[in-house]
Parts: sequence; structure tokens; C-alpha cells
Amino acid sequence: MSEFVVIAGLSGAGRTQAANALEDLGWFVIDNLPPSLIDKVAELAQAPGSSIERVALVIGPRAGLDELTTSLASLRASNARVRVLFLDASDKVLVRRFTDTRRRHPLGEGEGIIETIERERAGLEPVKAEADVVVDTTDLNVHQLRDRIIALFGSESPGAGMQTTVLSFGYKHGLPLDADLVVDCRFLPNPHWVEDLRPQTGEDPEVREYVMRFPQTTEFLRRLDALLDLLLPSYVQEGKSYLTLALGCTGGRHRSVVISAEVAKLLRRRGFEANLVHRDVGR
Repeated sequence: MSEFVVIAGLSGAGRTQAANALEDLGWFVIDNLPPSLIDKVAELAQAPGSSIERVALVIGPRAGLDELTTSLASLRASNARVRVLFLDASDKVLVRRFTDTRRRHPLGEGEGIIETIERERAGLEPVKAEADVVVDTTDLNVHQLRDRIIALFGSESPGAGMQTTVLSFGYKHGLPLDADLVVDCRFLPNPHWVEDLRPQTGEDPEVREYVMRFPQTTEFLRRLDALLDLLLPSYVQEGKSYLTLALGCTGGRHRSVVISAEVAKLLRRRGFEANLVHRDVGR
């Protein structure tokens, strides 16, 4: 069965880097593809005798929304496995990236960069809503983005089930834009206020032992486990391909790191290959 990944997203959010990572994984990549040609490419890739099994289609910033929506619906209706990857980032970071590289925004038409980004973001909201997975590149460098793409697409087979990511983060660094579920861990006792534990992280045994010894931690994980019992089968039944659970504490270094590791264990116990990411542990 043919596989297609359609890469869309905001200009400056990393479409090219994501495409390069997929190309390194052996995907056949077509950059800046007009939506009107998606059906033709799919037809050629699925034709008898074709040696192309995995195709990544990068949608450029000037693609018409109506045409893109129609083409995606047609592609999803085919026999191929189709996933839409949407790259997002905060306005502040996008402005900085264009400033640092001295590139003009491809949709800039005499208006300021902030206004152009806001206009592009509003226009892409329907595409983002249809995406199978959203990756927030605000805090990712090119190497981290490559690692994320490899984790998402590098080891899958057409028969793979829902892929899960458990992400720890710090609220003071901003909410992750690509989370499906966000859980606040700031009610748990904070190792930051223990002098010996402050320089350590949730990956250190002493911090884990501290967080896990409190009764509210045990009860919290028990109730979260029951919630997963309710949600996961329903997500699978609805055909969801990716699920990102984000767990946050103040700085993203202690409590959320410990709890994320425990949640990943709960998912793996249920047969999901959870990808564990600590976004802010090094800050």
C-alpha cells in the first residue's frame, strides 16, 4: 500500500527541514507542489509497476485553500495511507527566524511581517484542523526537528496503530502548540524548593523518588490511568493516527519530567510505543 505524507504549515516553521528528514528516511519528496497536481502524483505513485511506495508532498505557501482541501479529501478517499503533517511555531519565533536569515516572507505584500504571519496563520487554520499530527517547532532546532520527524515516521509500517508522544514542558516557557491533551502537574510538591534537588532534573533518581513518595502523586496517576482507559480505545476507534499528551510544571525540569516518564509506562503497558520528549529539561 502506498503511503503519503502531506507537509503543510507556516512559512518559517520548518517545512523544508521536515522534508529533508523524510528524504533521508527514503521518502520520495516533491517540494512546493501545487494542490492541483496531488491527484496526478498519487495516480502515478500507485500505478502498476511503480517503485515509489512512500511519497512526501510539501505544500507551498501560495496554495489555494479550497483547492488544497478538495485534493486532500480526494487523496484520503484513495486506497493509500495518508497523513497530514502541520508545522507550527509562535509568531515571535517566526519573526526572529525571518530577521536572522534576512529572508522576506513569501506572502509579504507590502505589509509588516507580523501582519503577514497573522494572515497566513488564519488562512491555514482549516488545514491545521485536518492535520493528523501538528509539530510545534518553536523550541526546536534543526537537529531536534529532524529527530522528531524520525520518531514520527522513521519506524512505522502501514499497519501501525496510533502513535503516542508524551511531552514534558514548563509553563513559564509556553504551552506546546502540538498537544492533544494538556495536564497540569503544578499541584504536586516541587523539588525546586529542596536545595539538594534544585540543580537536578526529573531524570535523576533522587528527584523521581521525591515526587513519587507523596500520596497525591499516586492518586493522580491512578486517576490518570483510568482516564486513559476511557480515552485511548475511543481515539483508536475514531482512527486517530497520533496522540500527544503534554504534562507541565513550572519550569519543565522536575515534576513534569517524572510524571511524563510514568505516563509513558502506562501507555507502553497498553501496547503503545510511547515516544518520550522532555522539551524544557535542559533550560
